[in-house]
Amino acid sequence: MMTRLFVKASIVAGFLILSFMANSADLASRQSALKSIQAQINQQQNSLKDTAKQREKLVALLKSDEQAIAKAAQKVNQSQASLAAVNTKLRELDKQQVELASLKSTQQETLSKQLSSAYLAGNHDYTKMMLNQQNPATVERMLAYYQFLNNARIKAIKQLKQTSIDLDKVKQQQVASQQKLNALVIEQKKQAQQLSKEQGQRKQTLTQLQRTLSSKGAELEQLQIEEASLKRIVQQAMVASQANPTMDGLANQRGKLKWPTKGRMSKRFGSSRSGQIVWKGSVLAAPEGQNIHAVASGKVIYADWLRGFGMVLVIDHGKGYMSLYGHAQTLLKEPGDMVKSGDSIALVGSSGGQSEPGLYFEIRNKGKAVDPAYYCR
Repeated sequence: MMTRLFVKASIVAGFLILSFMANSADLASRQSALKSIQAQINQQQNSLKDTAKQREKLVALLKSDEQAIAKAAQKVNQSQASLAAVNTKLRELDKQQVELASLKSTQQETLSKQLSSAYLAGNHDYTKMMLNQQNPATVERMLAYYQFLNNARIKAIKQLKQTSIDLDKVKQQQVASQQKLNALVIEQKKQAQQLSKEQGQRKQTLTQLQRTLSSKGAELEQLQIEEASLKRIVQQAMVASQANPTMDGLANQRGKLKWPTKGRMSKRFGSSRSGQIVWKGSVLAAPEGQNIHAVASGKVIYADWLRGFGMVLVIDHGKGYMSLYGHAQTLLKEPGDMVKSGDSIALVGSSGGQSEPGLYFEIRNKGKAVDPAYYCR
């Protein structure tokens, strides 16, 4: 009896040992799997951190690239304006030269006729007239006539001399202007080459940045960061606008304003951008370098690079209204500048990481974005 009980106990103990060993092996297996998963999670987290760091570095590099492009584009724009001014001056000088040359020819002809008349009348000198026993009144008239002719000749000679001086001066100005024009053309070519070089660098940076935004989640996160950046700038602009003198605002301008640049509406206010994020403004596809105009008079309260929106300019119009212009190639105004409706304030570009040139345009009232189509016809 005792032997049977011992055998049974031994069998049970064996099963328990085997079960414990099996459970231990399973636990070890699960612990190993857990460690493997944790290692993968850590690796993924580190990878995400590295990607985020890389993205931030690329955003900073993109900012540097686009600011360099803005600087180069501004120089090109200035040289184009200088070229236009010099060409206008040359056209004016050419017109002056033609007019002065014609005047000189007329004066020479007039003086020649006067000298010919004086030569033909040369047999009547003053002495003969004084000794002549003619009527004193006739002699007086003749003296007055000769004095008039003499004064006319002196005046004509002076005018011809001054015309010749003016003509020489114009010719010298033409030479100087042409030399300036030639120098400007050379300088503009250099600036255009620099601009092209900066744009090439930006393209490389943008390609690398887009690789870090391959997933929808990363893209959405980026848009949220950009929207937060814009919100912060708008809040700063609202504070700055409170210190500005009272202006008329845009309440009475509904449907009367012109769009800031000519282009095709590629994104409309309120349309979906990504997830729950919608467009707070309108995007106008337009050629790079095209002028952007102020939609109304006001004061520039922000002009700088902003993440996601590139080169941005904000104008305060008073009464809580402001307009925002983004993705510019370069900005032509600075904070504190007063602008009038229609003034050129920037050039169309693709800054902010855009692949195609265009203008991002917002109108806000007391910080809240409103549809620009309500105001622009």
